[in-house]
Amino acid sequence: MSIVEVERLTKRYGQENAVEELSFVLEKGTATALIGPNGAGKTTSLSMLADLLSPSSGTITMAEGLTIGFLPQHPQYFPWLTALEFTEMAARLSGIESKKAKLQSTRTLEFVGLEAAVNKKIGAFSGGMKQRLGLAQAIVHQPKLLLLDEPISALDPTGRREIMNLLKTLQQDTTILYSTHILNDAEEMTDQLLFMKEGRLIEQGSLNDVKNRHAAPQIRIRFPDHNQAAEFIGKLSWEHKIKGDTVFLPVYKNGPSMQQVLQILASEKQDILGIDFQTASLEEIFLKVVAAK
Repeated sequence: MSIVEVERLTKRYGQENAVEELSFVLEKGTATALIGPNGAGKTTSLSMLADLLSPSSGTITMAEGLTIGFLPQHPQYFPWLTALEFTEMAARLSGIESKKAKLQSTRTLEFVGLEAAVNKKIGAFSGGMKQRLGLAQAIVHQPKLLLLDEPISALDPTGRREIMNLLKTLQQDTTILYSTHILNDAEEMTDQLLFMKEGRLIEQGSLNDVKNRHAAPQIRIRFPDHNQAAEFIGKLSWEHKIKGDTVFLPVYKNGPSMQQVLQILASEKQDILGIDFQTASLEEIFLKVVAAK
């Protein structure tokens, strides 16, 4: 069931389009990654969905009563407040009553890993702690739609892993749209990919759909040395590439299956160091798509 429908959304500044005719749908309980280089229009798109910017044209249709949480890329904090005071203020501004706001804020800070800093002033927080606090204020009122602009950019690898795991937990009850440039992390938590460039949507679909269109899967075989690799490809009629002691066999079009390759290796009694099936990473696909459009 769709809870957000975006149709031909455009934001114009003078003669320039920051976002141009953007269209997509968000399904309930899904995670969507908004991917693109700097200046692609990701922040502008999220700001329009959060109702912080008015579109120049196009429509955003949301399910009735949909509550929204928003984490901007560069959130502003009051350094003299504690983490609890700040989160409680966000809860109250979201309409939560006073008594419930404090309890819910405490639980939310514990959820994002700030239980030891509940009464610590924000001015003493590290960048990673502020990122966690930003997520806390975005979810303290338990929104059904969560908009996150680069939610893991200020975190180290351990922190990114922890936050991604938290977002996976939230996804059980919340629809998530997030922008990111850390594409390896996006591969772990996404139902839909939206690729943007210069304000326009240039590719979209599920991770599997996008990979099937662009990933160019191949079989990789490692031999003990280059001579044995060259000897093996001399017996093949399939398209292939060789790099040192490794042979790559594309499996698209008339390429081989893994079973066929294993049968040849067994019949020829070839010595190999390893064989596996490879597909391009999301980062490699993104670079290919952006360069092609």
